[in-house]
Amino acid sequence: MSTPVLSVRDLTVAFPSEAGRVEAVRGVGFDLLPGRTLGVVGESGSGKSVTSLAVMGLLPDTASVTGSITLSGRELVGLSDEAMSGIRGDDIGMIFQDPLSSLTPIFTVGDQLVEAMQIHRDIGRAKARERAVELLDLVGIPDPRRRVRAFPHEFSGGMRQRVMIAMAIANDPTVIIADEPTTALDVTVQAQILDVLKVARDETGAAVVMITHDLGVVAGVADDVLVMYAGRPVETAPVDELFAAPRMPYTIGLLGAVPRVDTVERRPLVPVPGSPPAPTDLPPGCPFAPRCPVAVDACRTAEPPLVPVPGRDGHTAACVRTGEIVDGAIGGEPVFAVPDLPVGDDDAGDREARPAVLSVQHLRKTFPLMKGSLVRRRVGTVHAVADVDLDIRRGETLGLVGESGCGKTTTLLEIMNLLPPEGGTIEVAGTDVATLRGRADIAALRREIQIVFQDPMGALDPRMTVGDILTEPLRAAGWTDRGRVATRVDELMALVGLDPEHVDRFPAAFSGGQRQRIGIARALATKPSLLVLDEPVSALDVSVQAGVLNLLTALQRELGLSYLFVAHDLSVVRHVADRVAVMYLGRIVESGAVADVFGNPQHPYTQALLSAIPVPDPQVERTRQRVVLSGDLPSPTDDAPGCAFLGRCPLARTLSEHERSRCAGETPALTVKDGASDADSDHRNACHFR
Repeated sequence: MSTPVLSVRDLTVAFPSEAGRVEAVRGVGFDLLPGRTLGVVGESGSGKSVTSLAVMGLLPDTASVTGSITLSGRELVGLSDEAMSGIRGDDIGMIFQDPLSSLTPIFTVGDQLVEAMQIHRDIGRAKARERAVELLDLVGIPDPRRRVRAFPHEFSGGMRQRVMIAMAIANDPTVIIADEPTTALDVTVQAQILDVLKVARDETGAAVVMITHDLGVVAGVADDVLVMYAGRPVETAPVDELFAAPRMPYTIGLLGAVPRVDTVERRPLVPVPGSPPAPTDLPPGCPFAPRCPVAVDACRTAEPPLVPVPGRDGHTAACVRTGEIVDGAIGGEPVFAVPDLPVGDDDAGDREARPAVLSVQHLRKTFPLMKGSLVRRRVGTVHAVADVDLDIRRGETLGLVGESGCGKTTTLLEIMNLLPPEGGTIEVAGTDVATLRGRADIAALRREIQIVFQDPMGALDPRMTVGDILTEPLRAAGWTDRGRVATRVDELMALVGLDPEHVDRFPAAFSGGQRQRIGIARALATKPSLLVLDEPVSALDVSVQAGVLNLLTALQRELGLSYLFVAHDLSVVRHVADRVAVMYLGRIVESGAVADVFGNPQHPYTQALLSAIPVPDPQVERTRQRVVLSGDLPSPTDDAPGCAFLGRCPLARTLSEHERSRCAGETPALTVKDGASDADSDHRNACHFR
């Protein structure tokens, strides 16, 4: 069919504010065809979600919406909330980012599915209940007849998102809007959800709007792409065309900033400098001009319209220099030049010659599982970390990866605590933490190990200036000379690429990437030898993420730092790490050099993780063989012998009954397998049959 089911024309959305009129969406237009998926991408604040909320009629009464939104020929702009209530959930299905807050906790998922159908259909409760079971089965929830009676809190995050998808397709909508449906999920669960979305689209024949910041997701699921910046589209094209030949500098910058899991060569990422403009203070001309390395005078006089790219069917771009851009370059010079990074140590390749800054042996941590309100009693034990070994040398980065709940954060906290662990040993900079006596010893060793948190805003005191934030660790370390402290603060600001003149500003005056740089500067204040990085870029836009990752690489090479880098995104780990340890349910299941683990993954869990990472290349993404895991993590309270991955293991399904009994009764050790080459001597995995 060539008739659009959803057409948006010149859509504008504005909000009143104390700072003036906020134009969140400015002139958005697109056509959505049946059975096709439109990917909408852009940085935070670009207007993606506001556009979807305008289509759904979910904006507040204070919002001013103009333009046209037609659904199967019916105009939606100007309809009352009552009229839109008859369309939402029926003709248009919505999948929100956070499934837990989108489901009512006091009703079973079956009751909520039944309600969604009975509101829009003349259907009896018994028939609706049977349909709810069919929907749960369609989206891959095991034992749907039993789980239909469960409450939302009894499901994992991925399962709750499946319920949301079932609810969105319950009435066979013509349009499904998915607003960042995989952002809060692990990559293995993300792969499952994306497959379920494809099944839902094929079963209903609906058109899909996929709003996401992940270009890898767009490459895998979208047919067409709309790139937004400062509230308006700046480029649209079929997905293959956009990734192969982008014609807008902003799109080129986004693609260059993405680390790729399939890239062997380690080279600097290409960050997009600066920050998006405030919607109340848009610059004259092209909003991207202040950040664009190829902007000319014409870019600053008038905002360029979205016009067709000559010779490219369906490809439009809003740039006065579109005709000059060929393969991401103008006149042979790349639009965004690859930044230069300092050269590392001469002995960087000789790992054994460098001292160990962190050594963890047989680390173990458990938590009591308590029950009761008035009288508390212990009913079990949560085995959070079990027999973990880690080793980091000077100037080296170890990536610690795994799904949520695997024990990564608990391992970090045990290391950072600098107290004798429940089991095993921890050595920092050659000092066993069990030998520390008193607060003075702990304070002295703590200068050697610092942490950078995931949320840069939550990690900084909003009531303190940046200067005070950077001064605090120096005072704690015994620095009393004000002149010396002020000099060090200026050094730290310059070291992380910030203007020392801005030390009197508060964190709220900085962008997300700049706040993370402040957090890194604070961690570097005492000149540590090891930085623990807990998901340091997961809260940042990809354009900002690239600059922070380049900064970490430069600092490591300049200062000889070591990093313990915790992340669930293996694309980032591949880019920054020298070695990697894969964690599953409290245990390391595979470890070794990045090239060995990524080039020859041995454990079935590692293979599934790597296959689940989306690649920002439509041609590659469509031909990849994905290992989709079924089921959820087993309970961490179960410490019985055997492989904890057995219930989800694709390899186990191919084994004989005798071999499976070994997996069930014998816990595999993390060892180098027989027949491994000398190059793989440090490549270990915990699988009996790999």
